Amino acid sequence: MANAITGLFVTLEGGEGAGKSVQAGALCARLRAAGVNAITTREPGGTPLGERLRAILLGLSNEHAELAPLSEALLFMAARAELVAAVIRPALARGELVICDRFSDSTRAYQGYGKGMDLSVIDELNAIATGGLAPDVVVLLDLPPDVGLSRRPPEGNSDRFGRENIAFHERVRAGYRALAAQDPDRWFVVDASRPRDAIADAICVCIEQELSRRSPA
Repeated sequence: MANAITGLFVTLEGGEGAGKSVQAGALCARLRAAGVNAITTREPGGTPLGERLRAILLGLSNEHAELAPLSEALLFMAARAELVAAVIRPALARGELVICDRFSDSTRAYQGYGKGMDLSVIDELNAIATGGLAPDVVVLLDLPPDVGLSRRPPEGNSDRFGRENIAFHERVRAGYRALAAQDPDRWFVVDASRPRDAIADAICVCIEQELSRRSPA
């Protein structure tokens, strides 16, 4: 895998049970083995503030079990702004390859397509929270919602989004697929129903293609 290009921002997106966290770790390990200076982080989370907001947003403590979509989105934006300022931008400035488990497109898919928030409002909030930072590569782990939800352990279904009905998750998936179709040069869609290693291989191919495209002629 080429290692001449650094300062690349890669995000993994997808619905519940798609395996984003596992694949983010696997991708980082492969990149490091190839000599690429790569790090992983996650949303919401990745900073002390982000982790505290994660507990609220996912309803892990059973506090704030219900949130209005706008309140939910604003909390995600607060976590995102902190993550960009404290982790992502500094790492990119150091020339590192950053892999983030979820980012701004999750809000577009979940709060926009899933919960009906105006996408233009979400895009404005994202622009403020990120200072205009967008992923260079978005890998969508595409999976039918019923399959993804069935993969999760029973305790995993206790979070806020795991409790949503199947129609919500279908809207989220449709939203992700629409976003990918709108920006095919930046989005890579990977079939997440395949075995874990096959998915990891497919993601690596996506990143290799992007690195090759960015390499000097």
